Amino acid sequence: MTVTDAQLAEAGEALAELLLKRRLMITTAESCTGGWVAKVLTDRAGSSEYVHSGLVTYSNEAKQQLLGVTEPTLTEYGAVSEPVVREMVAGAVAVTGADIAVAISGVAGPGGGSEDKPVGTVWMAWGQSAADTEAVLMTFEGDRDAVRRQAVWFSLQGLRAFLDKS
Repeated sequence: MTVTDAQLAEAGEALAELLLKRRLMITTAESCTGGWVAKVLTDRAGSSEYVHSGLVTYSNEAKQQLLGVTEPTLTEYGAVSEPVVREMVAGAVAVTGADIAVAISGVAGPGGGSEDKPVGTVWMAWGQSAADTEAVLMTFEGDRDAVRRQAVWFSLQGLRAFLDKS
């Protein structure tokens, strides 16, 4: 799937409208997307009305120090895992005080993949607390840019659907 800048902007606008309507502040906890979700959400003028902050926690140390992801979780499951993105969401909400968070950790490539977690493997989660978090595993196709674009788009869409349900 090819994701264009226009599609990212459209998804960001739709989520922004929903966040504004619900009067929610979002924070992002991003690894492989390097702050791209926060960038899309802040492309719109007035984004300070719904964007609290964005944390790029690329290293395991940053995930631990900034978000409170535990060493045992990282050791047992690896950075690209459901337990880690769930802890990233909970940590992001806890440290920032935002109402909702989105977290992304994956293998964007071109290297770094393994048999268990090939290039394109991305875990995403969104939620308002540790108990109220949804996590999704996707395997995206394409080069590094394509994987990251798809992860950003899918996260924006997933968070919007999550908010529509709640």
